[in-house]
Order: sequence, then C-alpha cells, then structure tokens
Amino acid sequence: MDKNITIYHGSQQIVEVPVFGEGKKNNDFGLGFYCTESNDLAKEWAVSSLRDGFSNKYTLDTEYLNVLNINSPDYTILNWIAVLLEHRIFSIKTPVARRAKQYLIDNFSINVNVYDLIVGYRADDSYFDYAETFVNNGITVEQLAHAMRLGKLGEQIVIKSKFAFSKIKYEGFEIADKNTYYVLRKSRSDEANKMYLEMLEEEADGLYIRDIMRGGIGNDDPRIPRNLSE
Repeated sequence: MDKNITIYHGSQQIVEVPVFGEGKKNNDFGLGFYCTESNDLAKEWAVSSLRDGFSNKYTLDTEYLNVLNINSPDYTILNWIAVLLEHRIFSIKTPVARRAKQYLIDNFSINVNVYDLIVGYRADDSYFDYAETFVNNGITVEQLAHAMRLGKLGEQIVIKSKFAFSKIKYEGFEIADKNTYYVLRKSRSDEANKMYLEMLEEEADGLYIRDIMRGGIGNDDPRIPRNLSE
C-alpha cells in the first residue's frame, strides 16, 4: 500500500469530518469508517432507488498504520467469513449452522480491533447471501470462493482506530446521480446472482461446512481457498 492514498466514502450525506466511534457496529468489520479507492464504487454505494448521494473524497496517510489486508494470501476465505459472523447478523436456520458459526469463529476469526486499517471485500446483499448459504451447509467452500468473485466485487478500506482517523484529510465531494449509479449497482448485483444460479446448476464436488467441522479442518489446510483477489 502506498504511503498516501486517495479514498472515497459513499453516503447520503456530505461527511467533512469522519468521527471515531460513530456508525453501525453490525457492519462487515464492526465499527469503523468504510471507504473504497474507487470513486465509481463509492457512488454506487451512496445512492438509493429514490435519492442521489455523495462520494466524499479524502487522502489518508497510511505511514505507521497497522494494516490488516484480509485479501492477502496469508488468509483464507474462511477468515473473512468468521469476521462477518462476529459482526453481521446471520440467519442461522439449522443446528449445523449454529455449530458452524461457533466453529468458524473459534478456528478462523481475526481480532480486527487491534488494527488501524482493514482492507477486505464488502458483503453487499448478494455476497452476504452466499456467505449465509455456506454457513447453512448449502454450498461448498469452493463454490463460495467462486461466488465471491462474481459481479466484480470491489475492495473496501475500513478506518478503525482513533489514530487512523487522525490521518484523514477531507478533499471535497461529488454528487452521485441515482439514475446512473443505482442502475449500475443493480446491474452488478443482478449479474452476480445470474452467474451464481448458473453455478448452482453445476455438480458440486468439494467441502461443505459439515465436512470442515467433521474433519477438524483448520486454516493451514490447502483445500481451503486463499486470497479472494484474483
């Protein structure tokens, strides 16, 4: 990561001064300020079907920041799932899913709160559904890894610590037009879901969460896909 990076925060509001400690604790990586290095992606995240939004622009000095890049080969897709399970609200439909949640947290979780900055994928509605299906033993870990690459999902950068917040400099905003960016966001999601349904028609041969638990499989097992980035 470069020392100084440009990041964007998509919102229904202009945010000149991001405030440490505010926001939703049930976001992907818990409490933090969620951004992206893509202005277009920030605009997609900013709009609704009814309202325009704003892409707030910042520069961030990353020198001396403790950075967790969960998309690096040091981590597996199950690390990402475990972090989601600790922060997002999942629909746990079966006894297998209840055991799976605890198993994944116990064996794959990362304490994201000790880092200043997190780099990882954003669980949009479609992608969260794929993760939920995996936890409920509906798809294999290989299918999950493939699904997470559908629809050209973008990375997000999450500012976690008070120290990291002190490194943000506001640079202005651009209006995100709902007529352009809501269409793009919906198209991305629809395309991902179409490819996902096509994938489900194919014969699945791999590890389901039940297999992972029964085998006592951990993070060092080569069968668990690493590095969500292509």
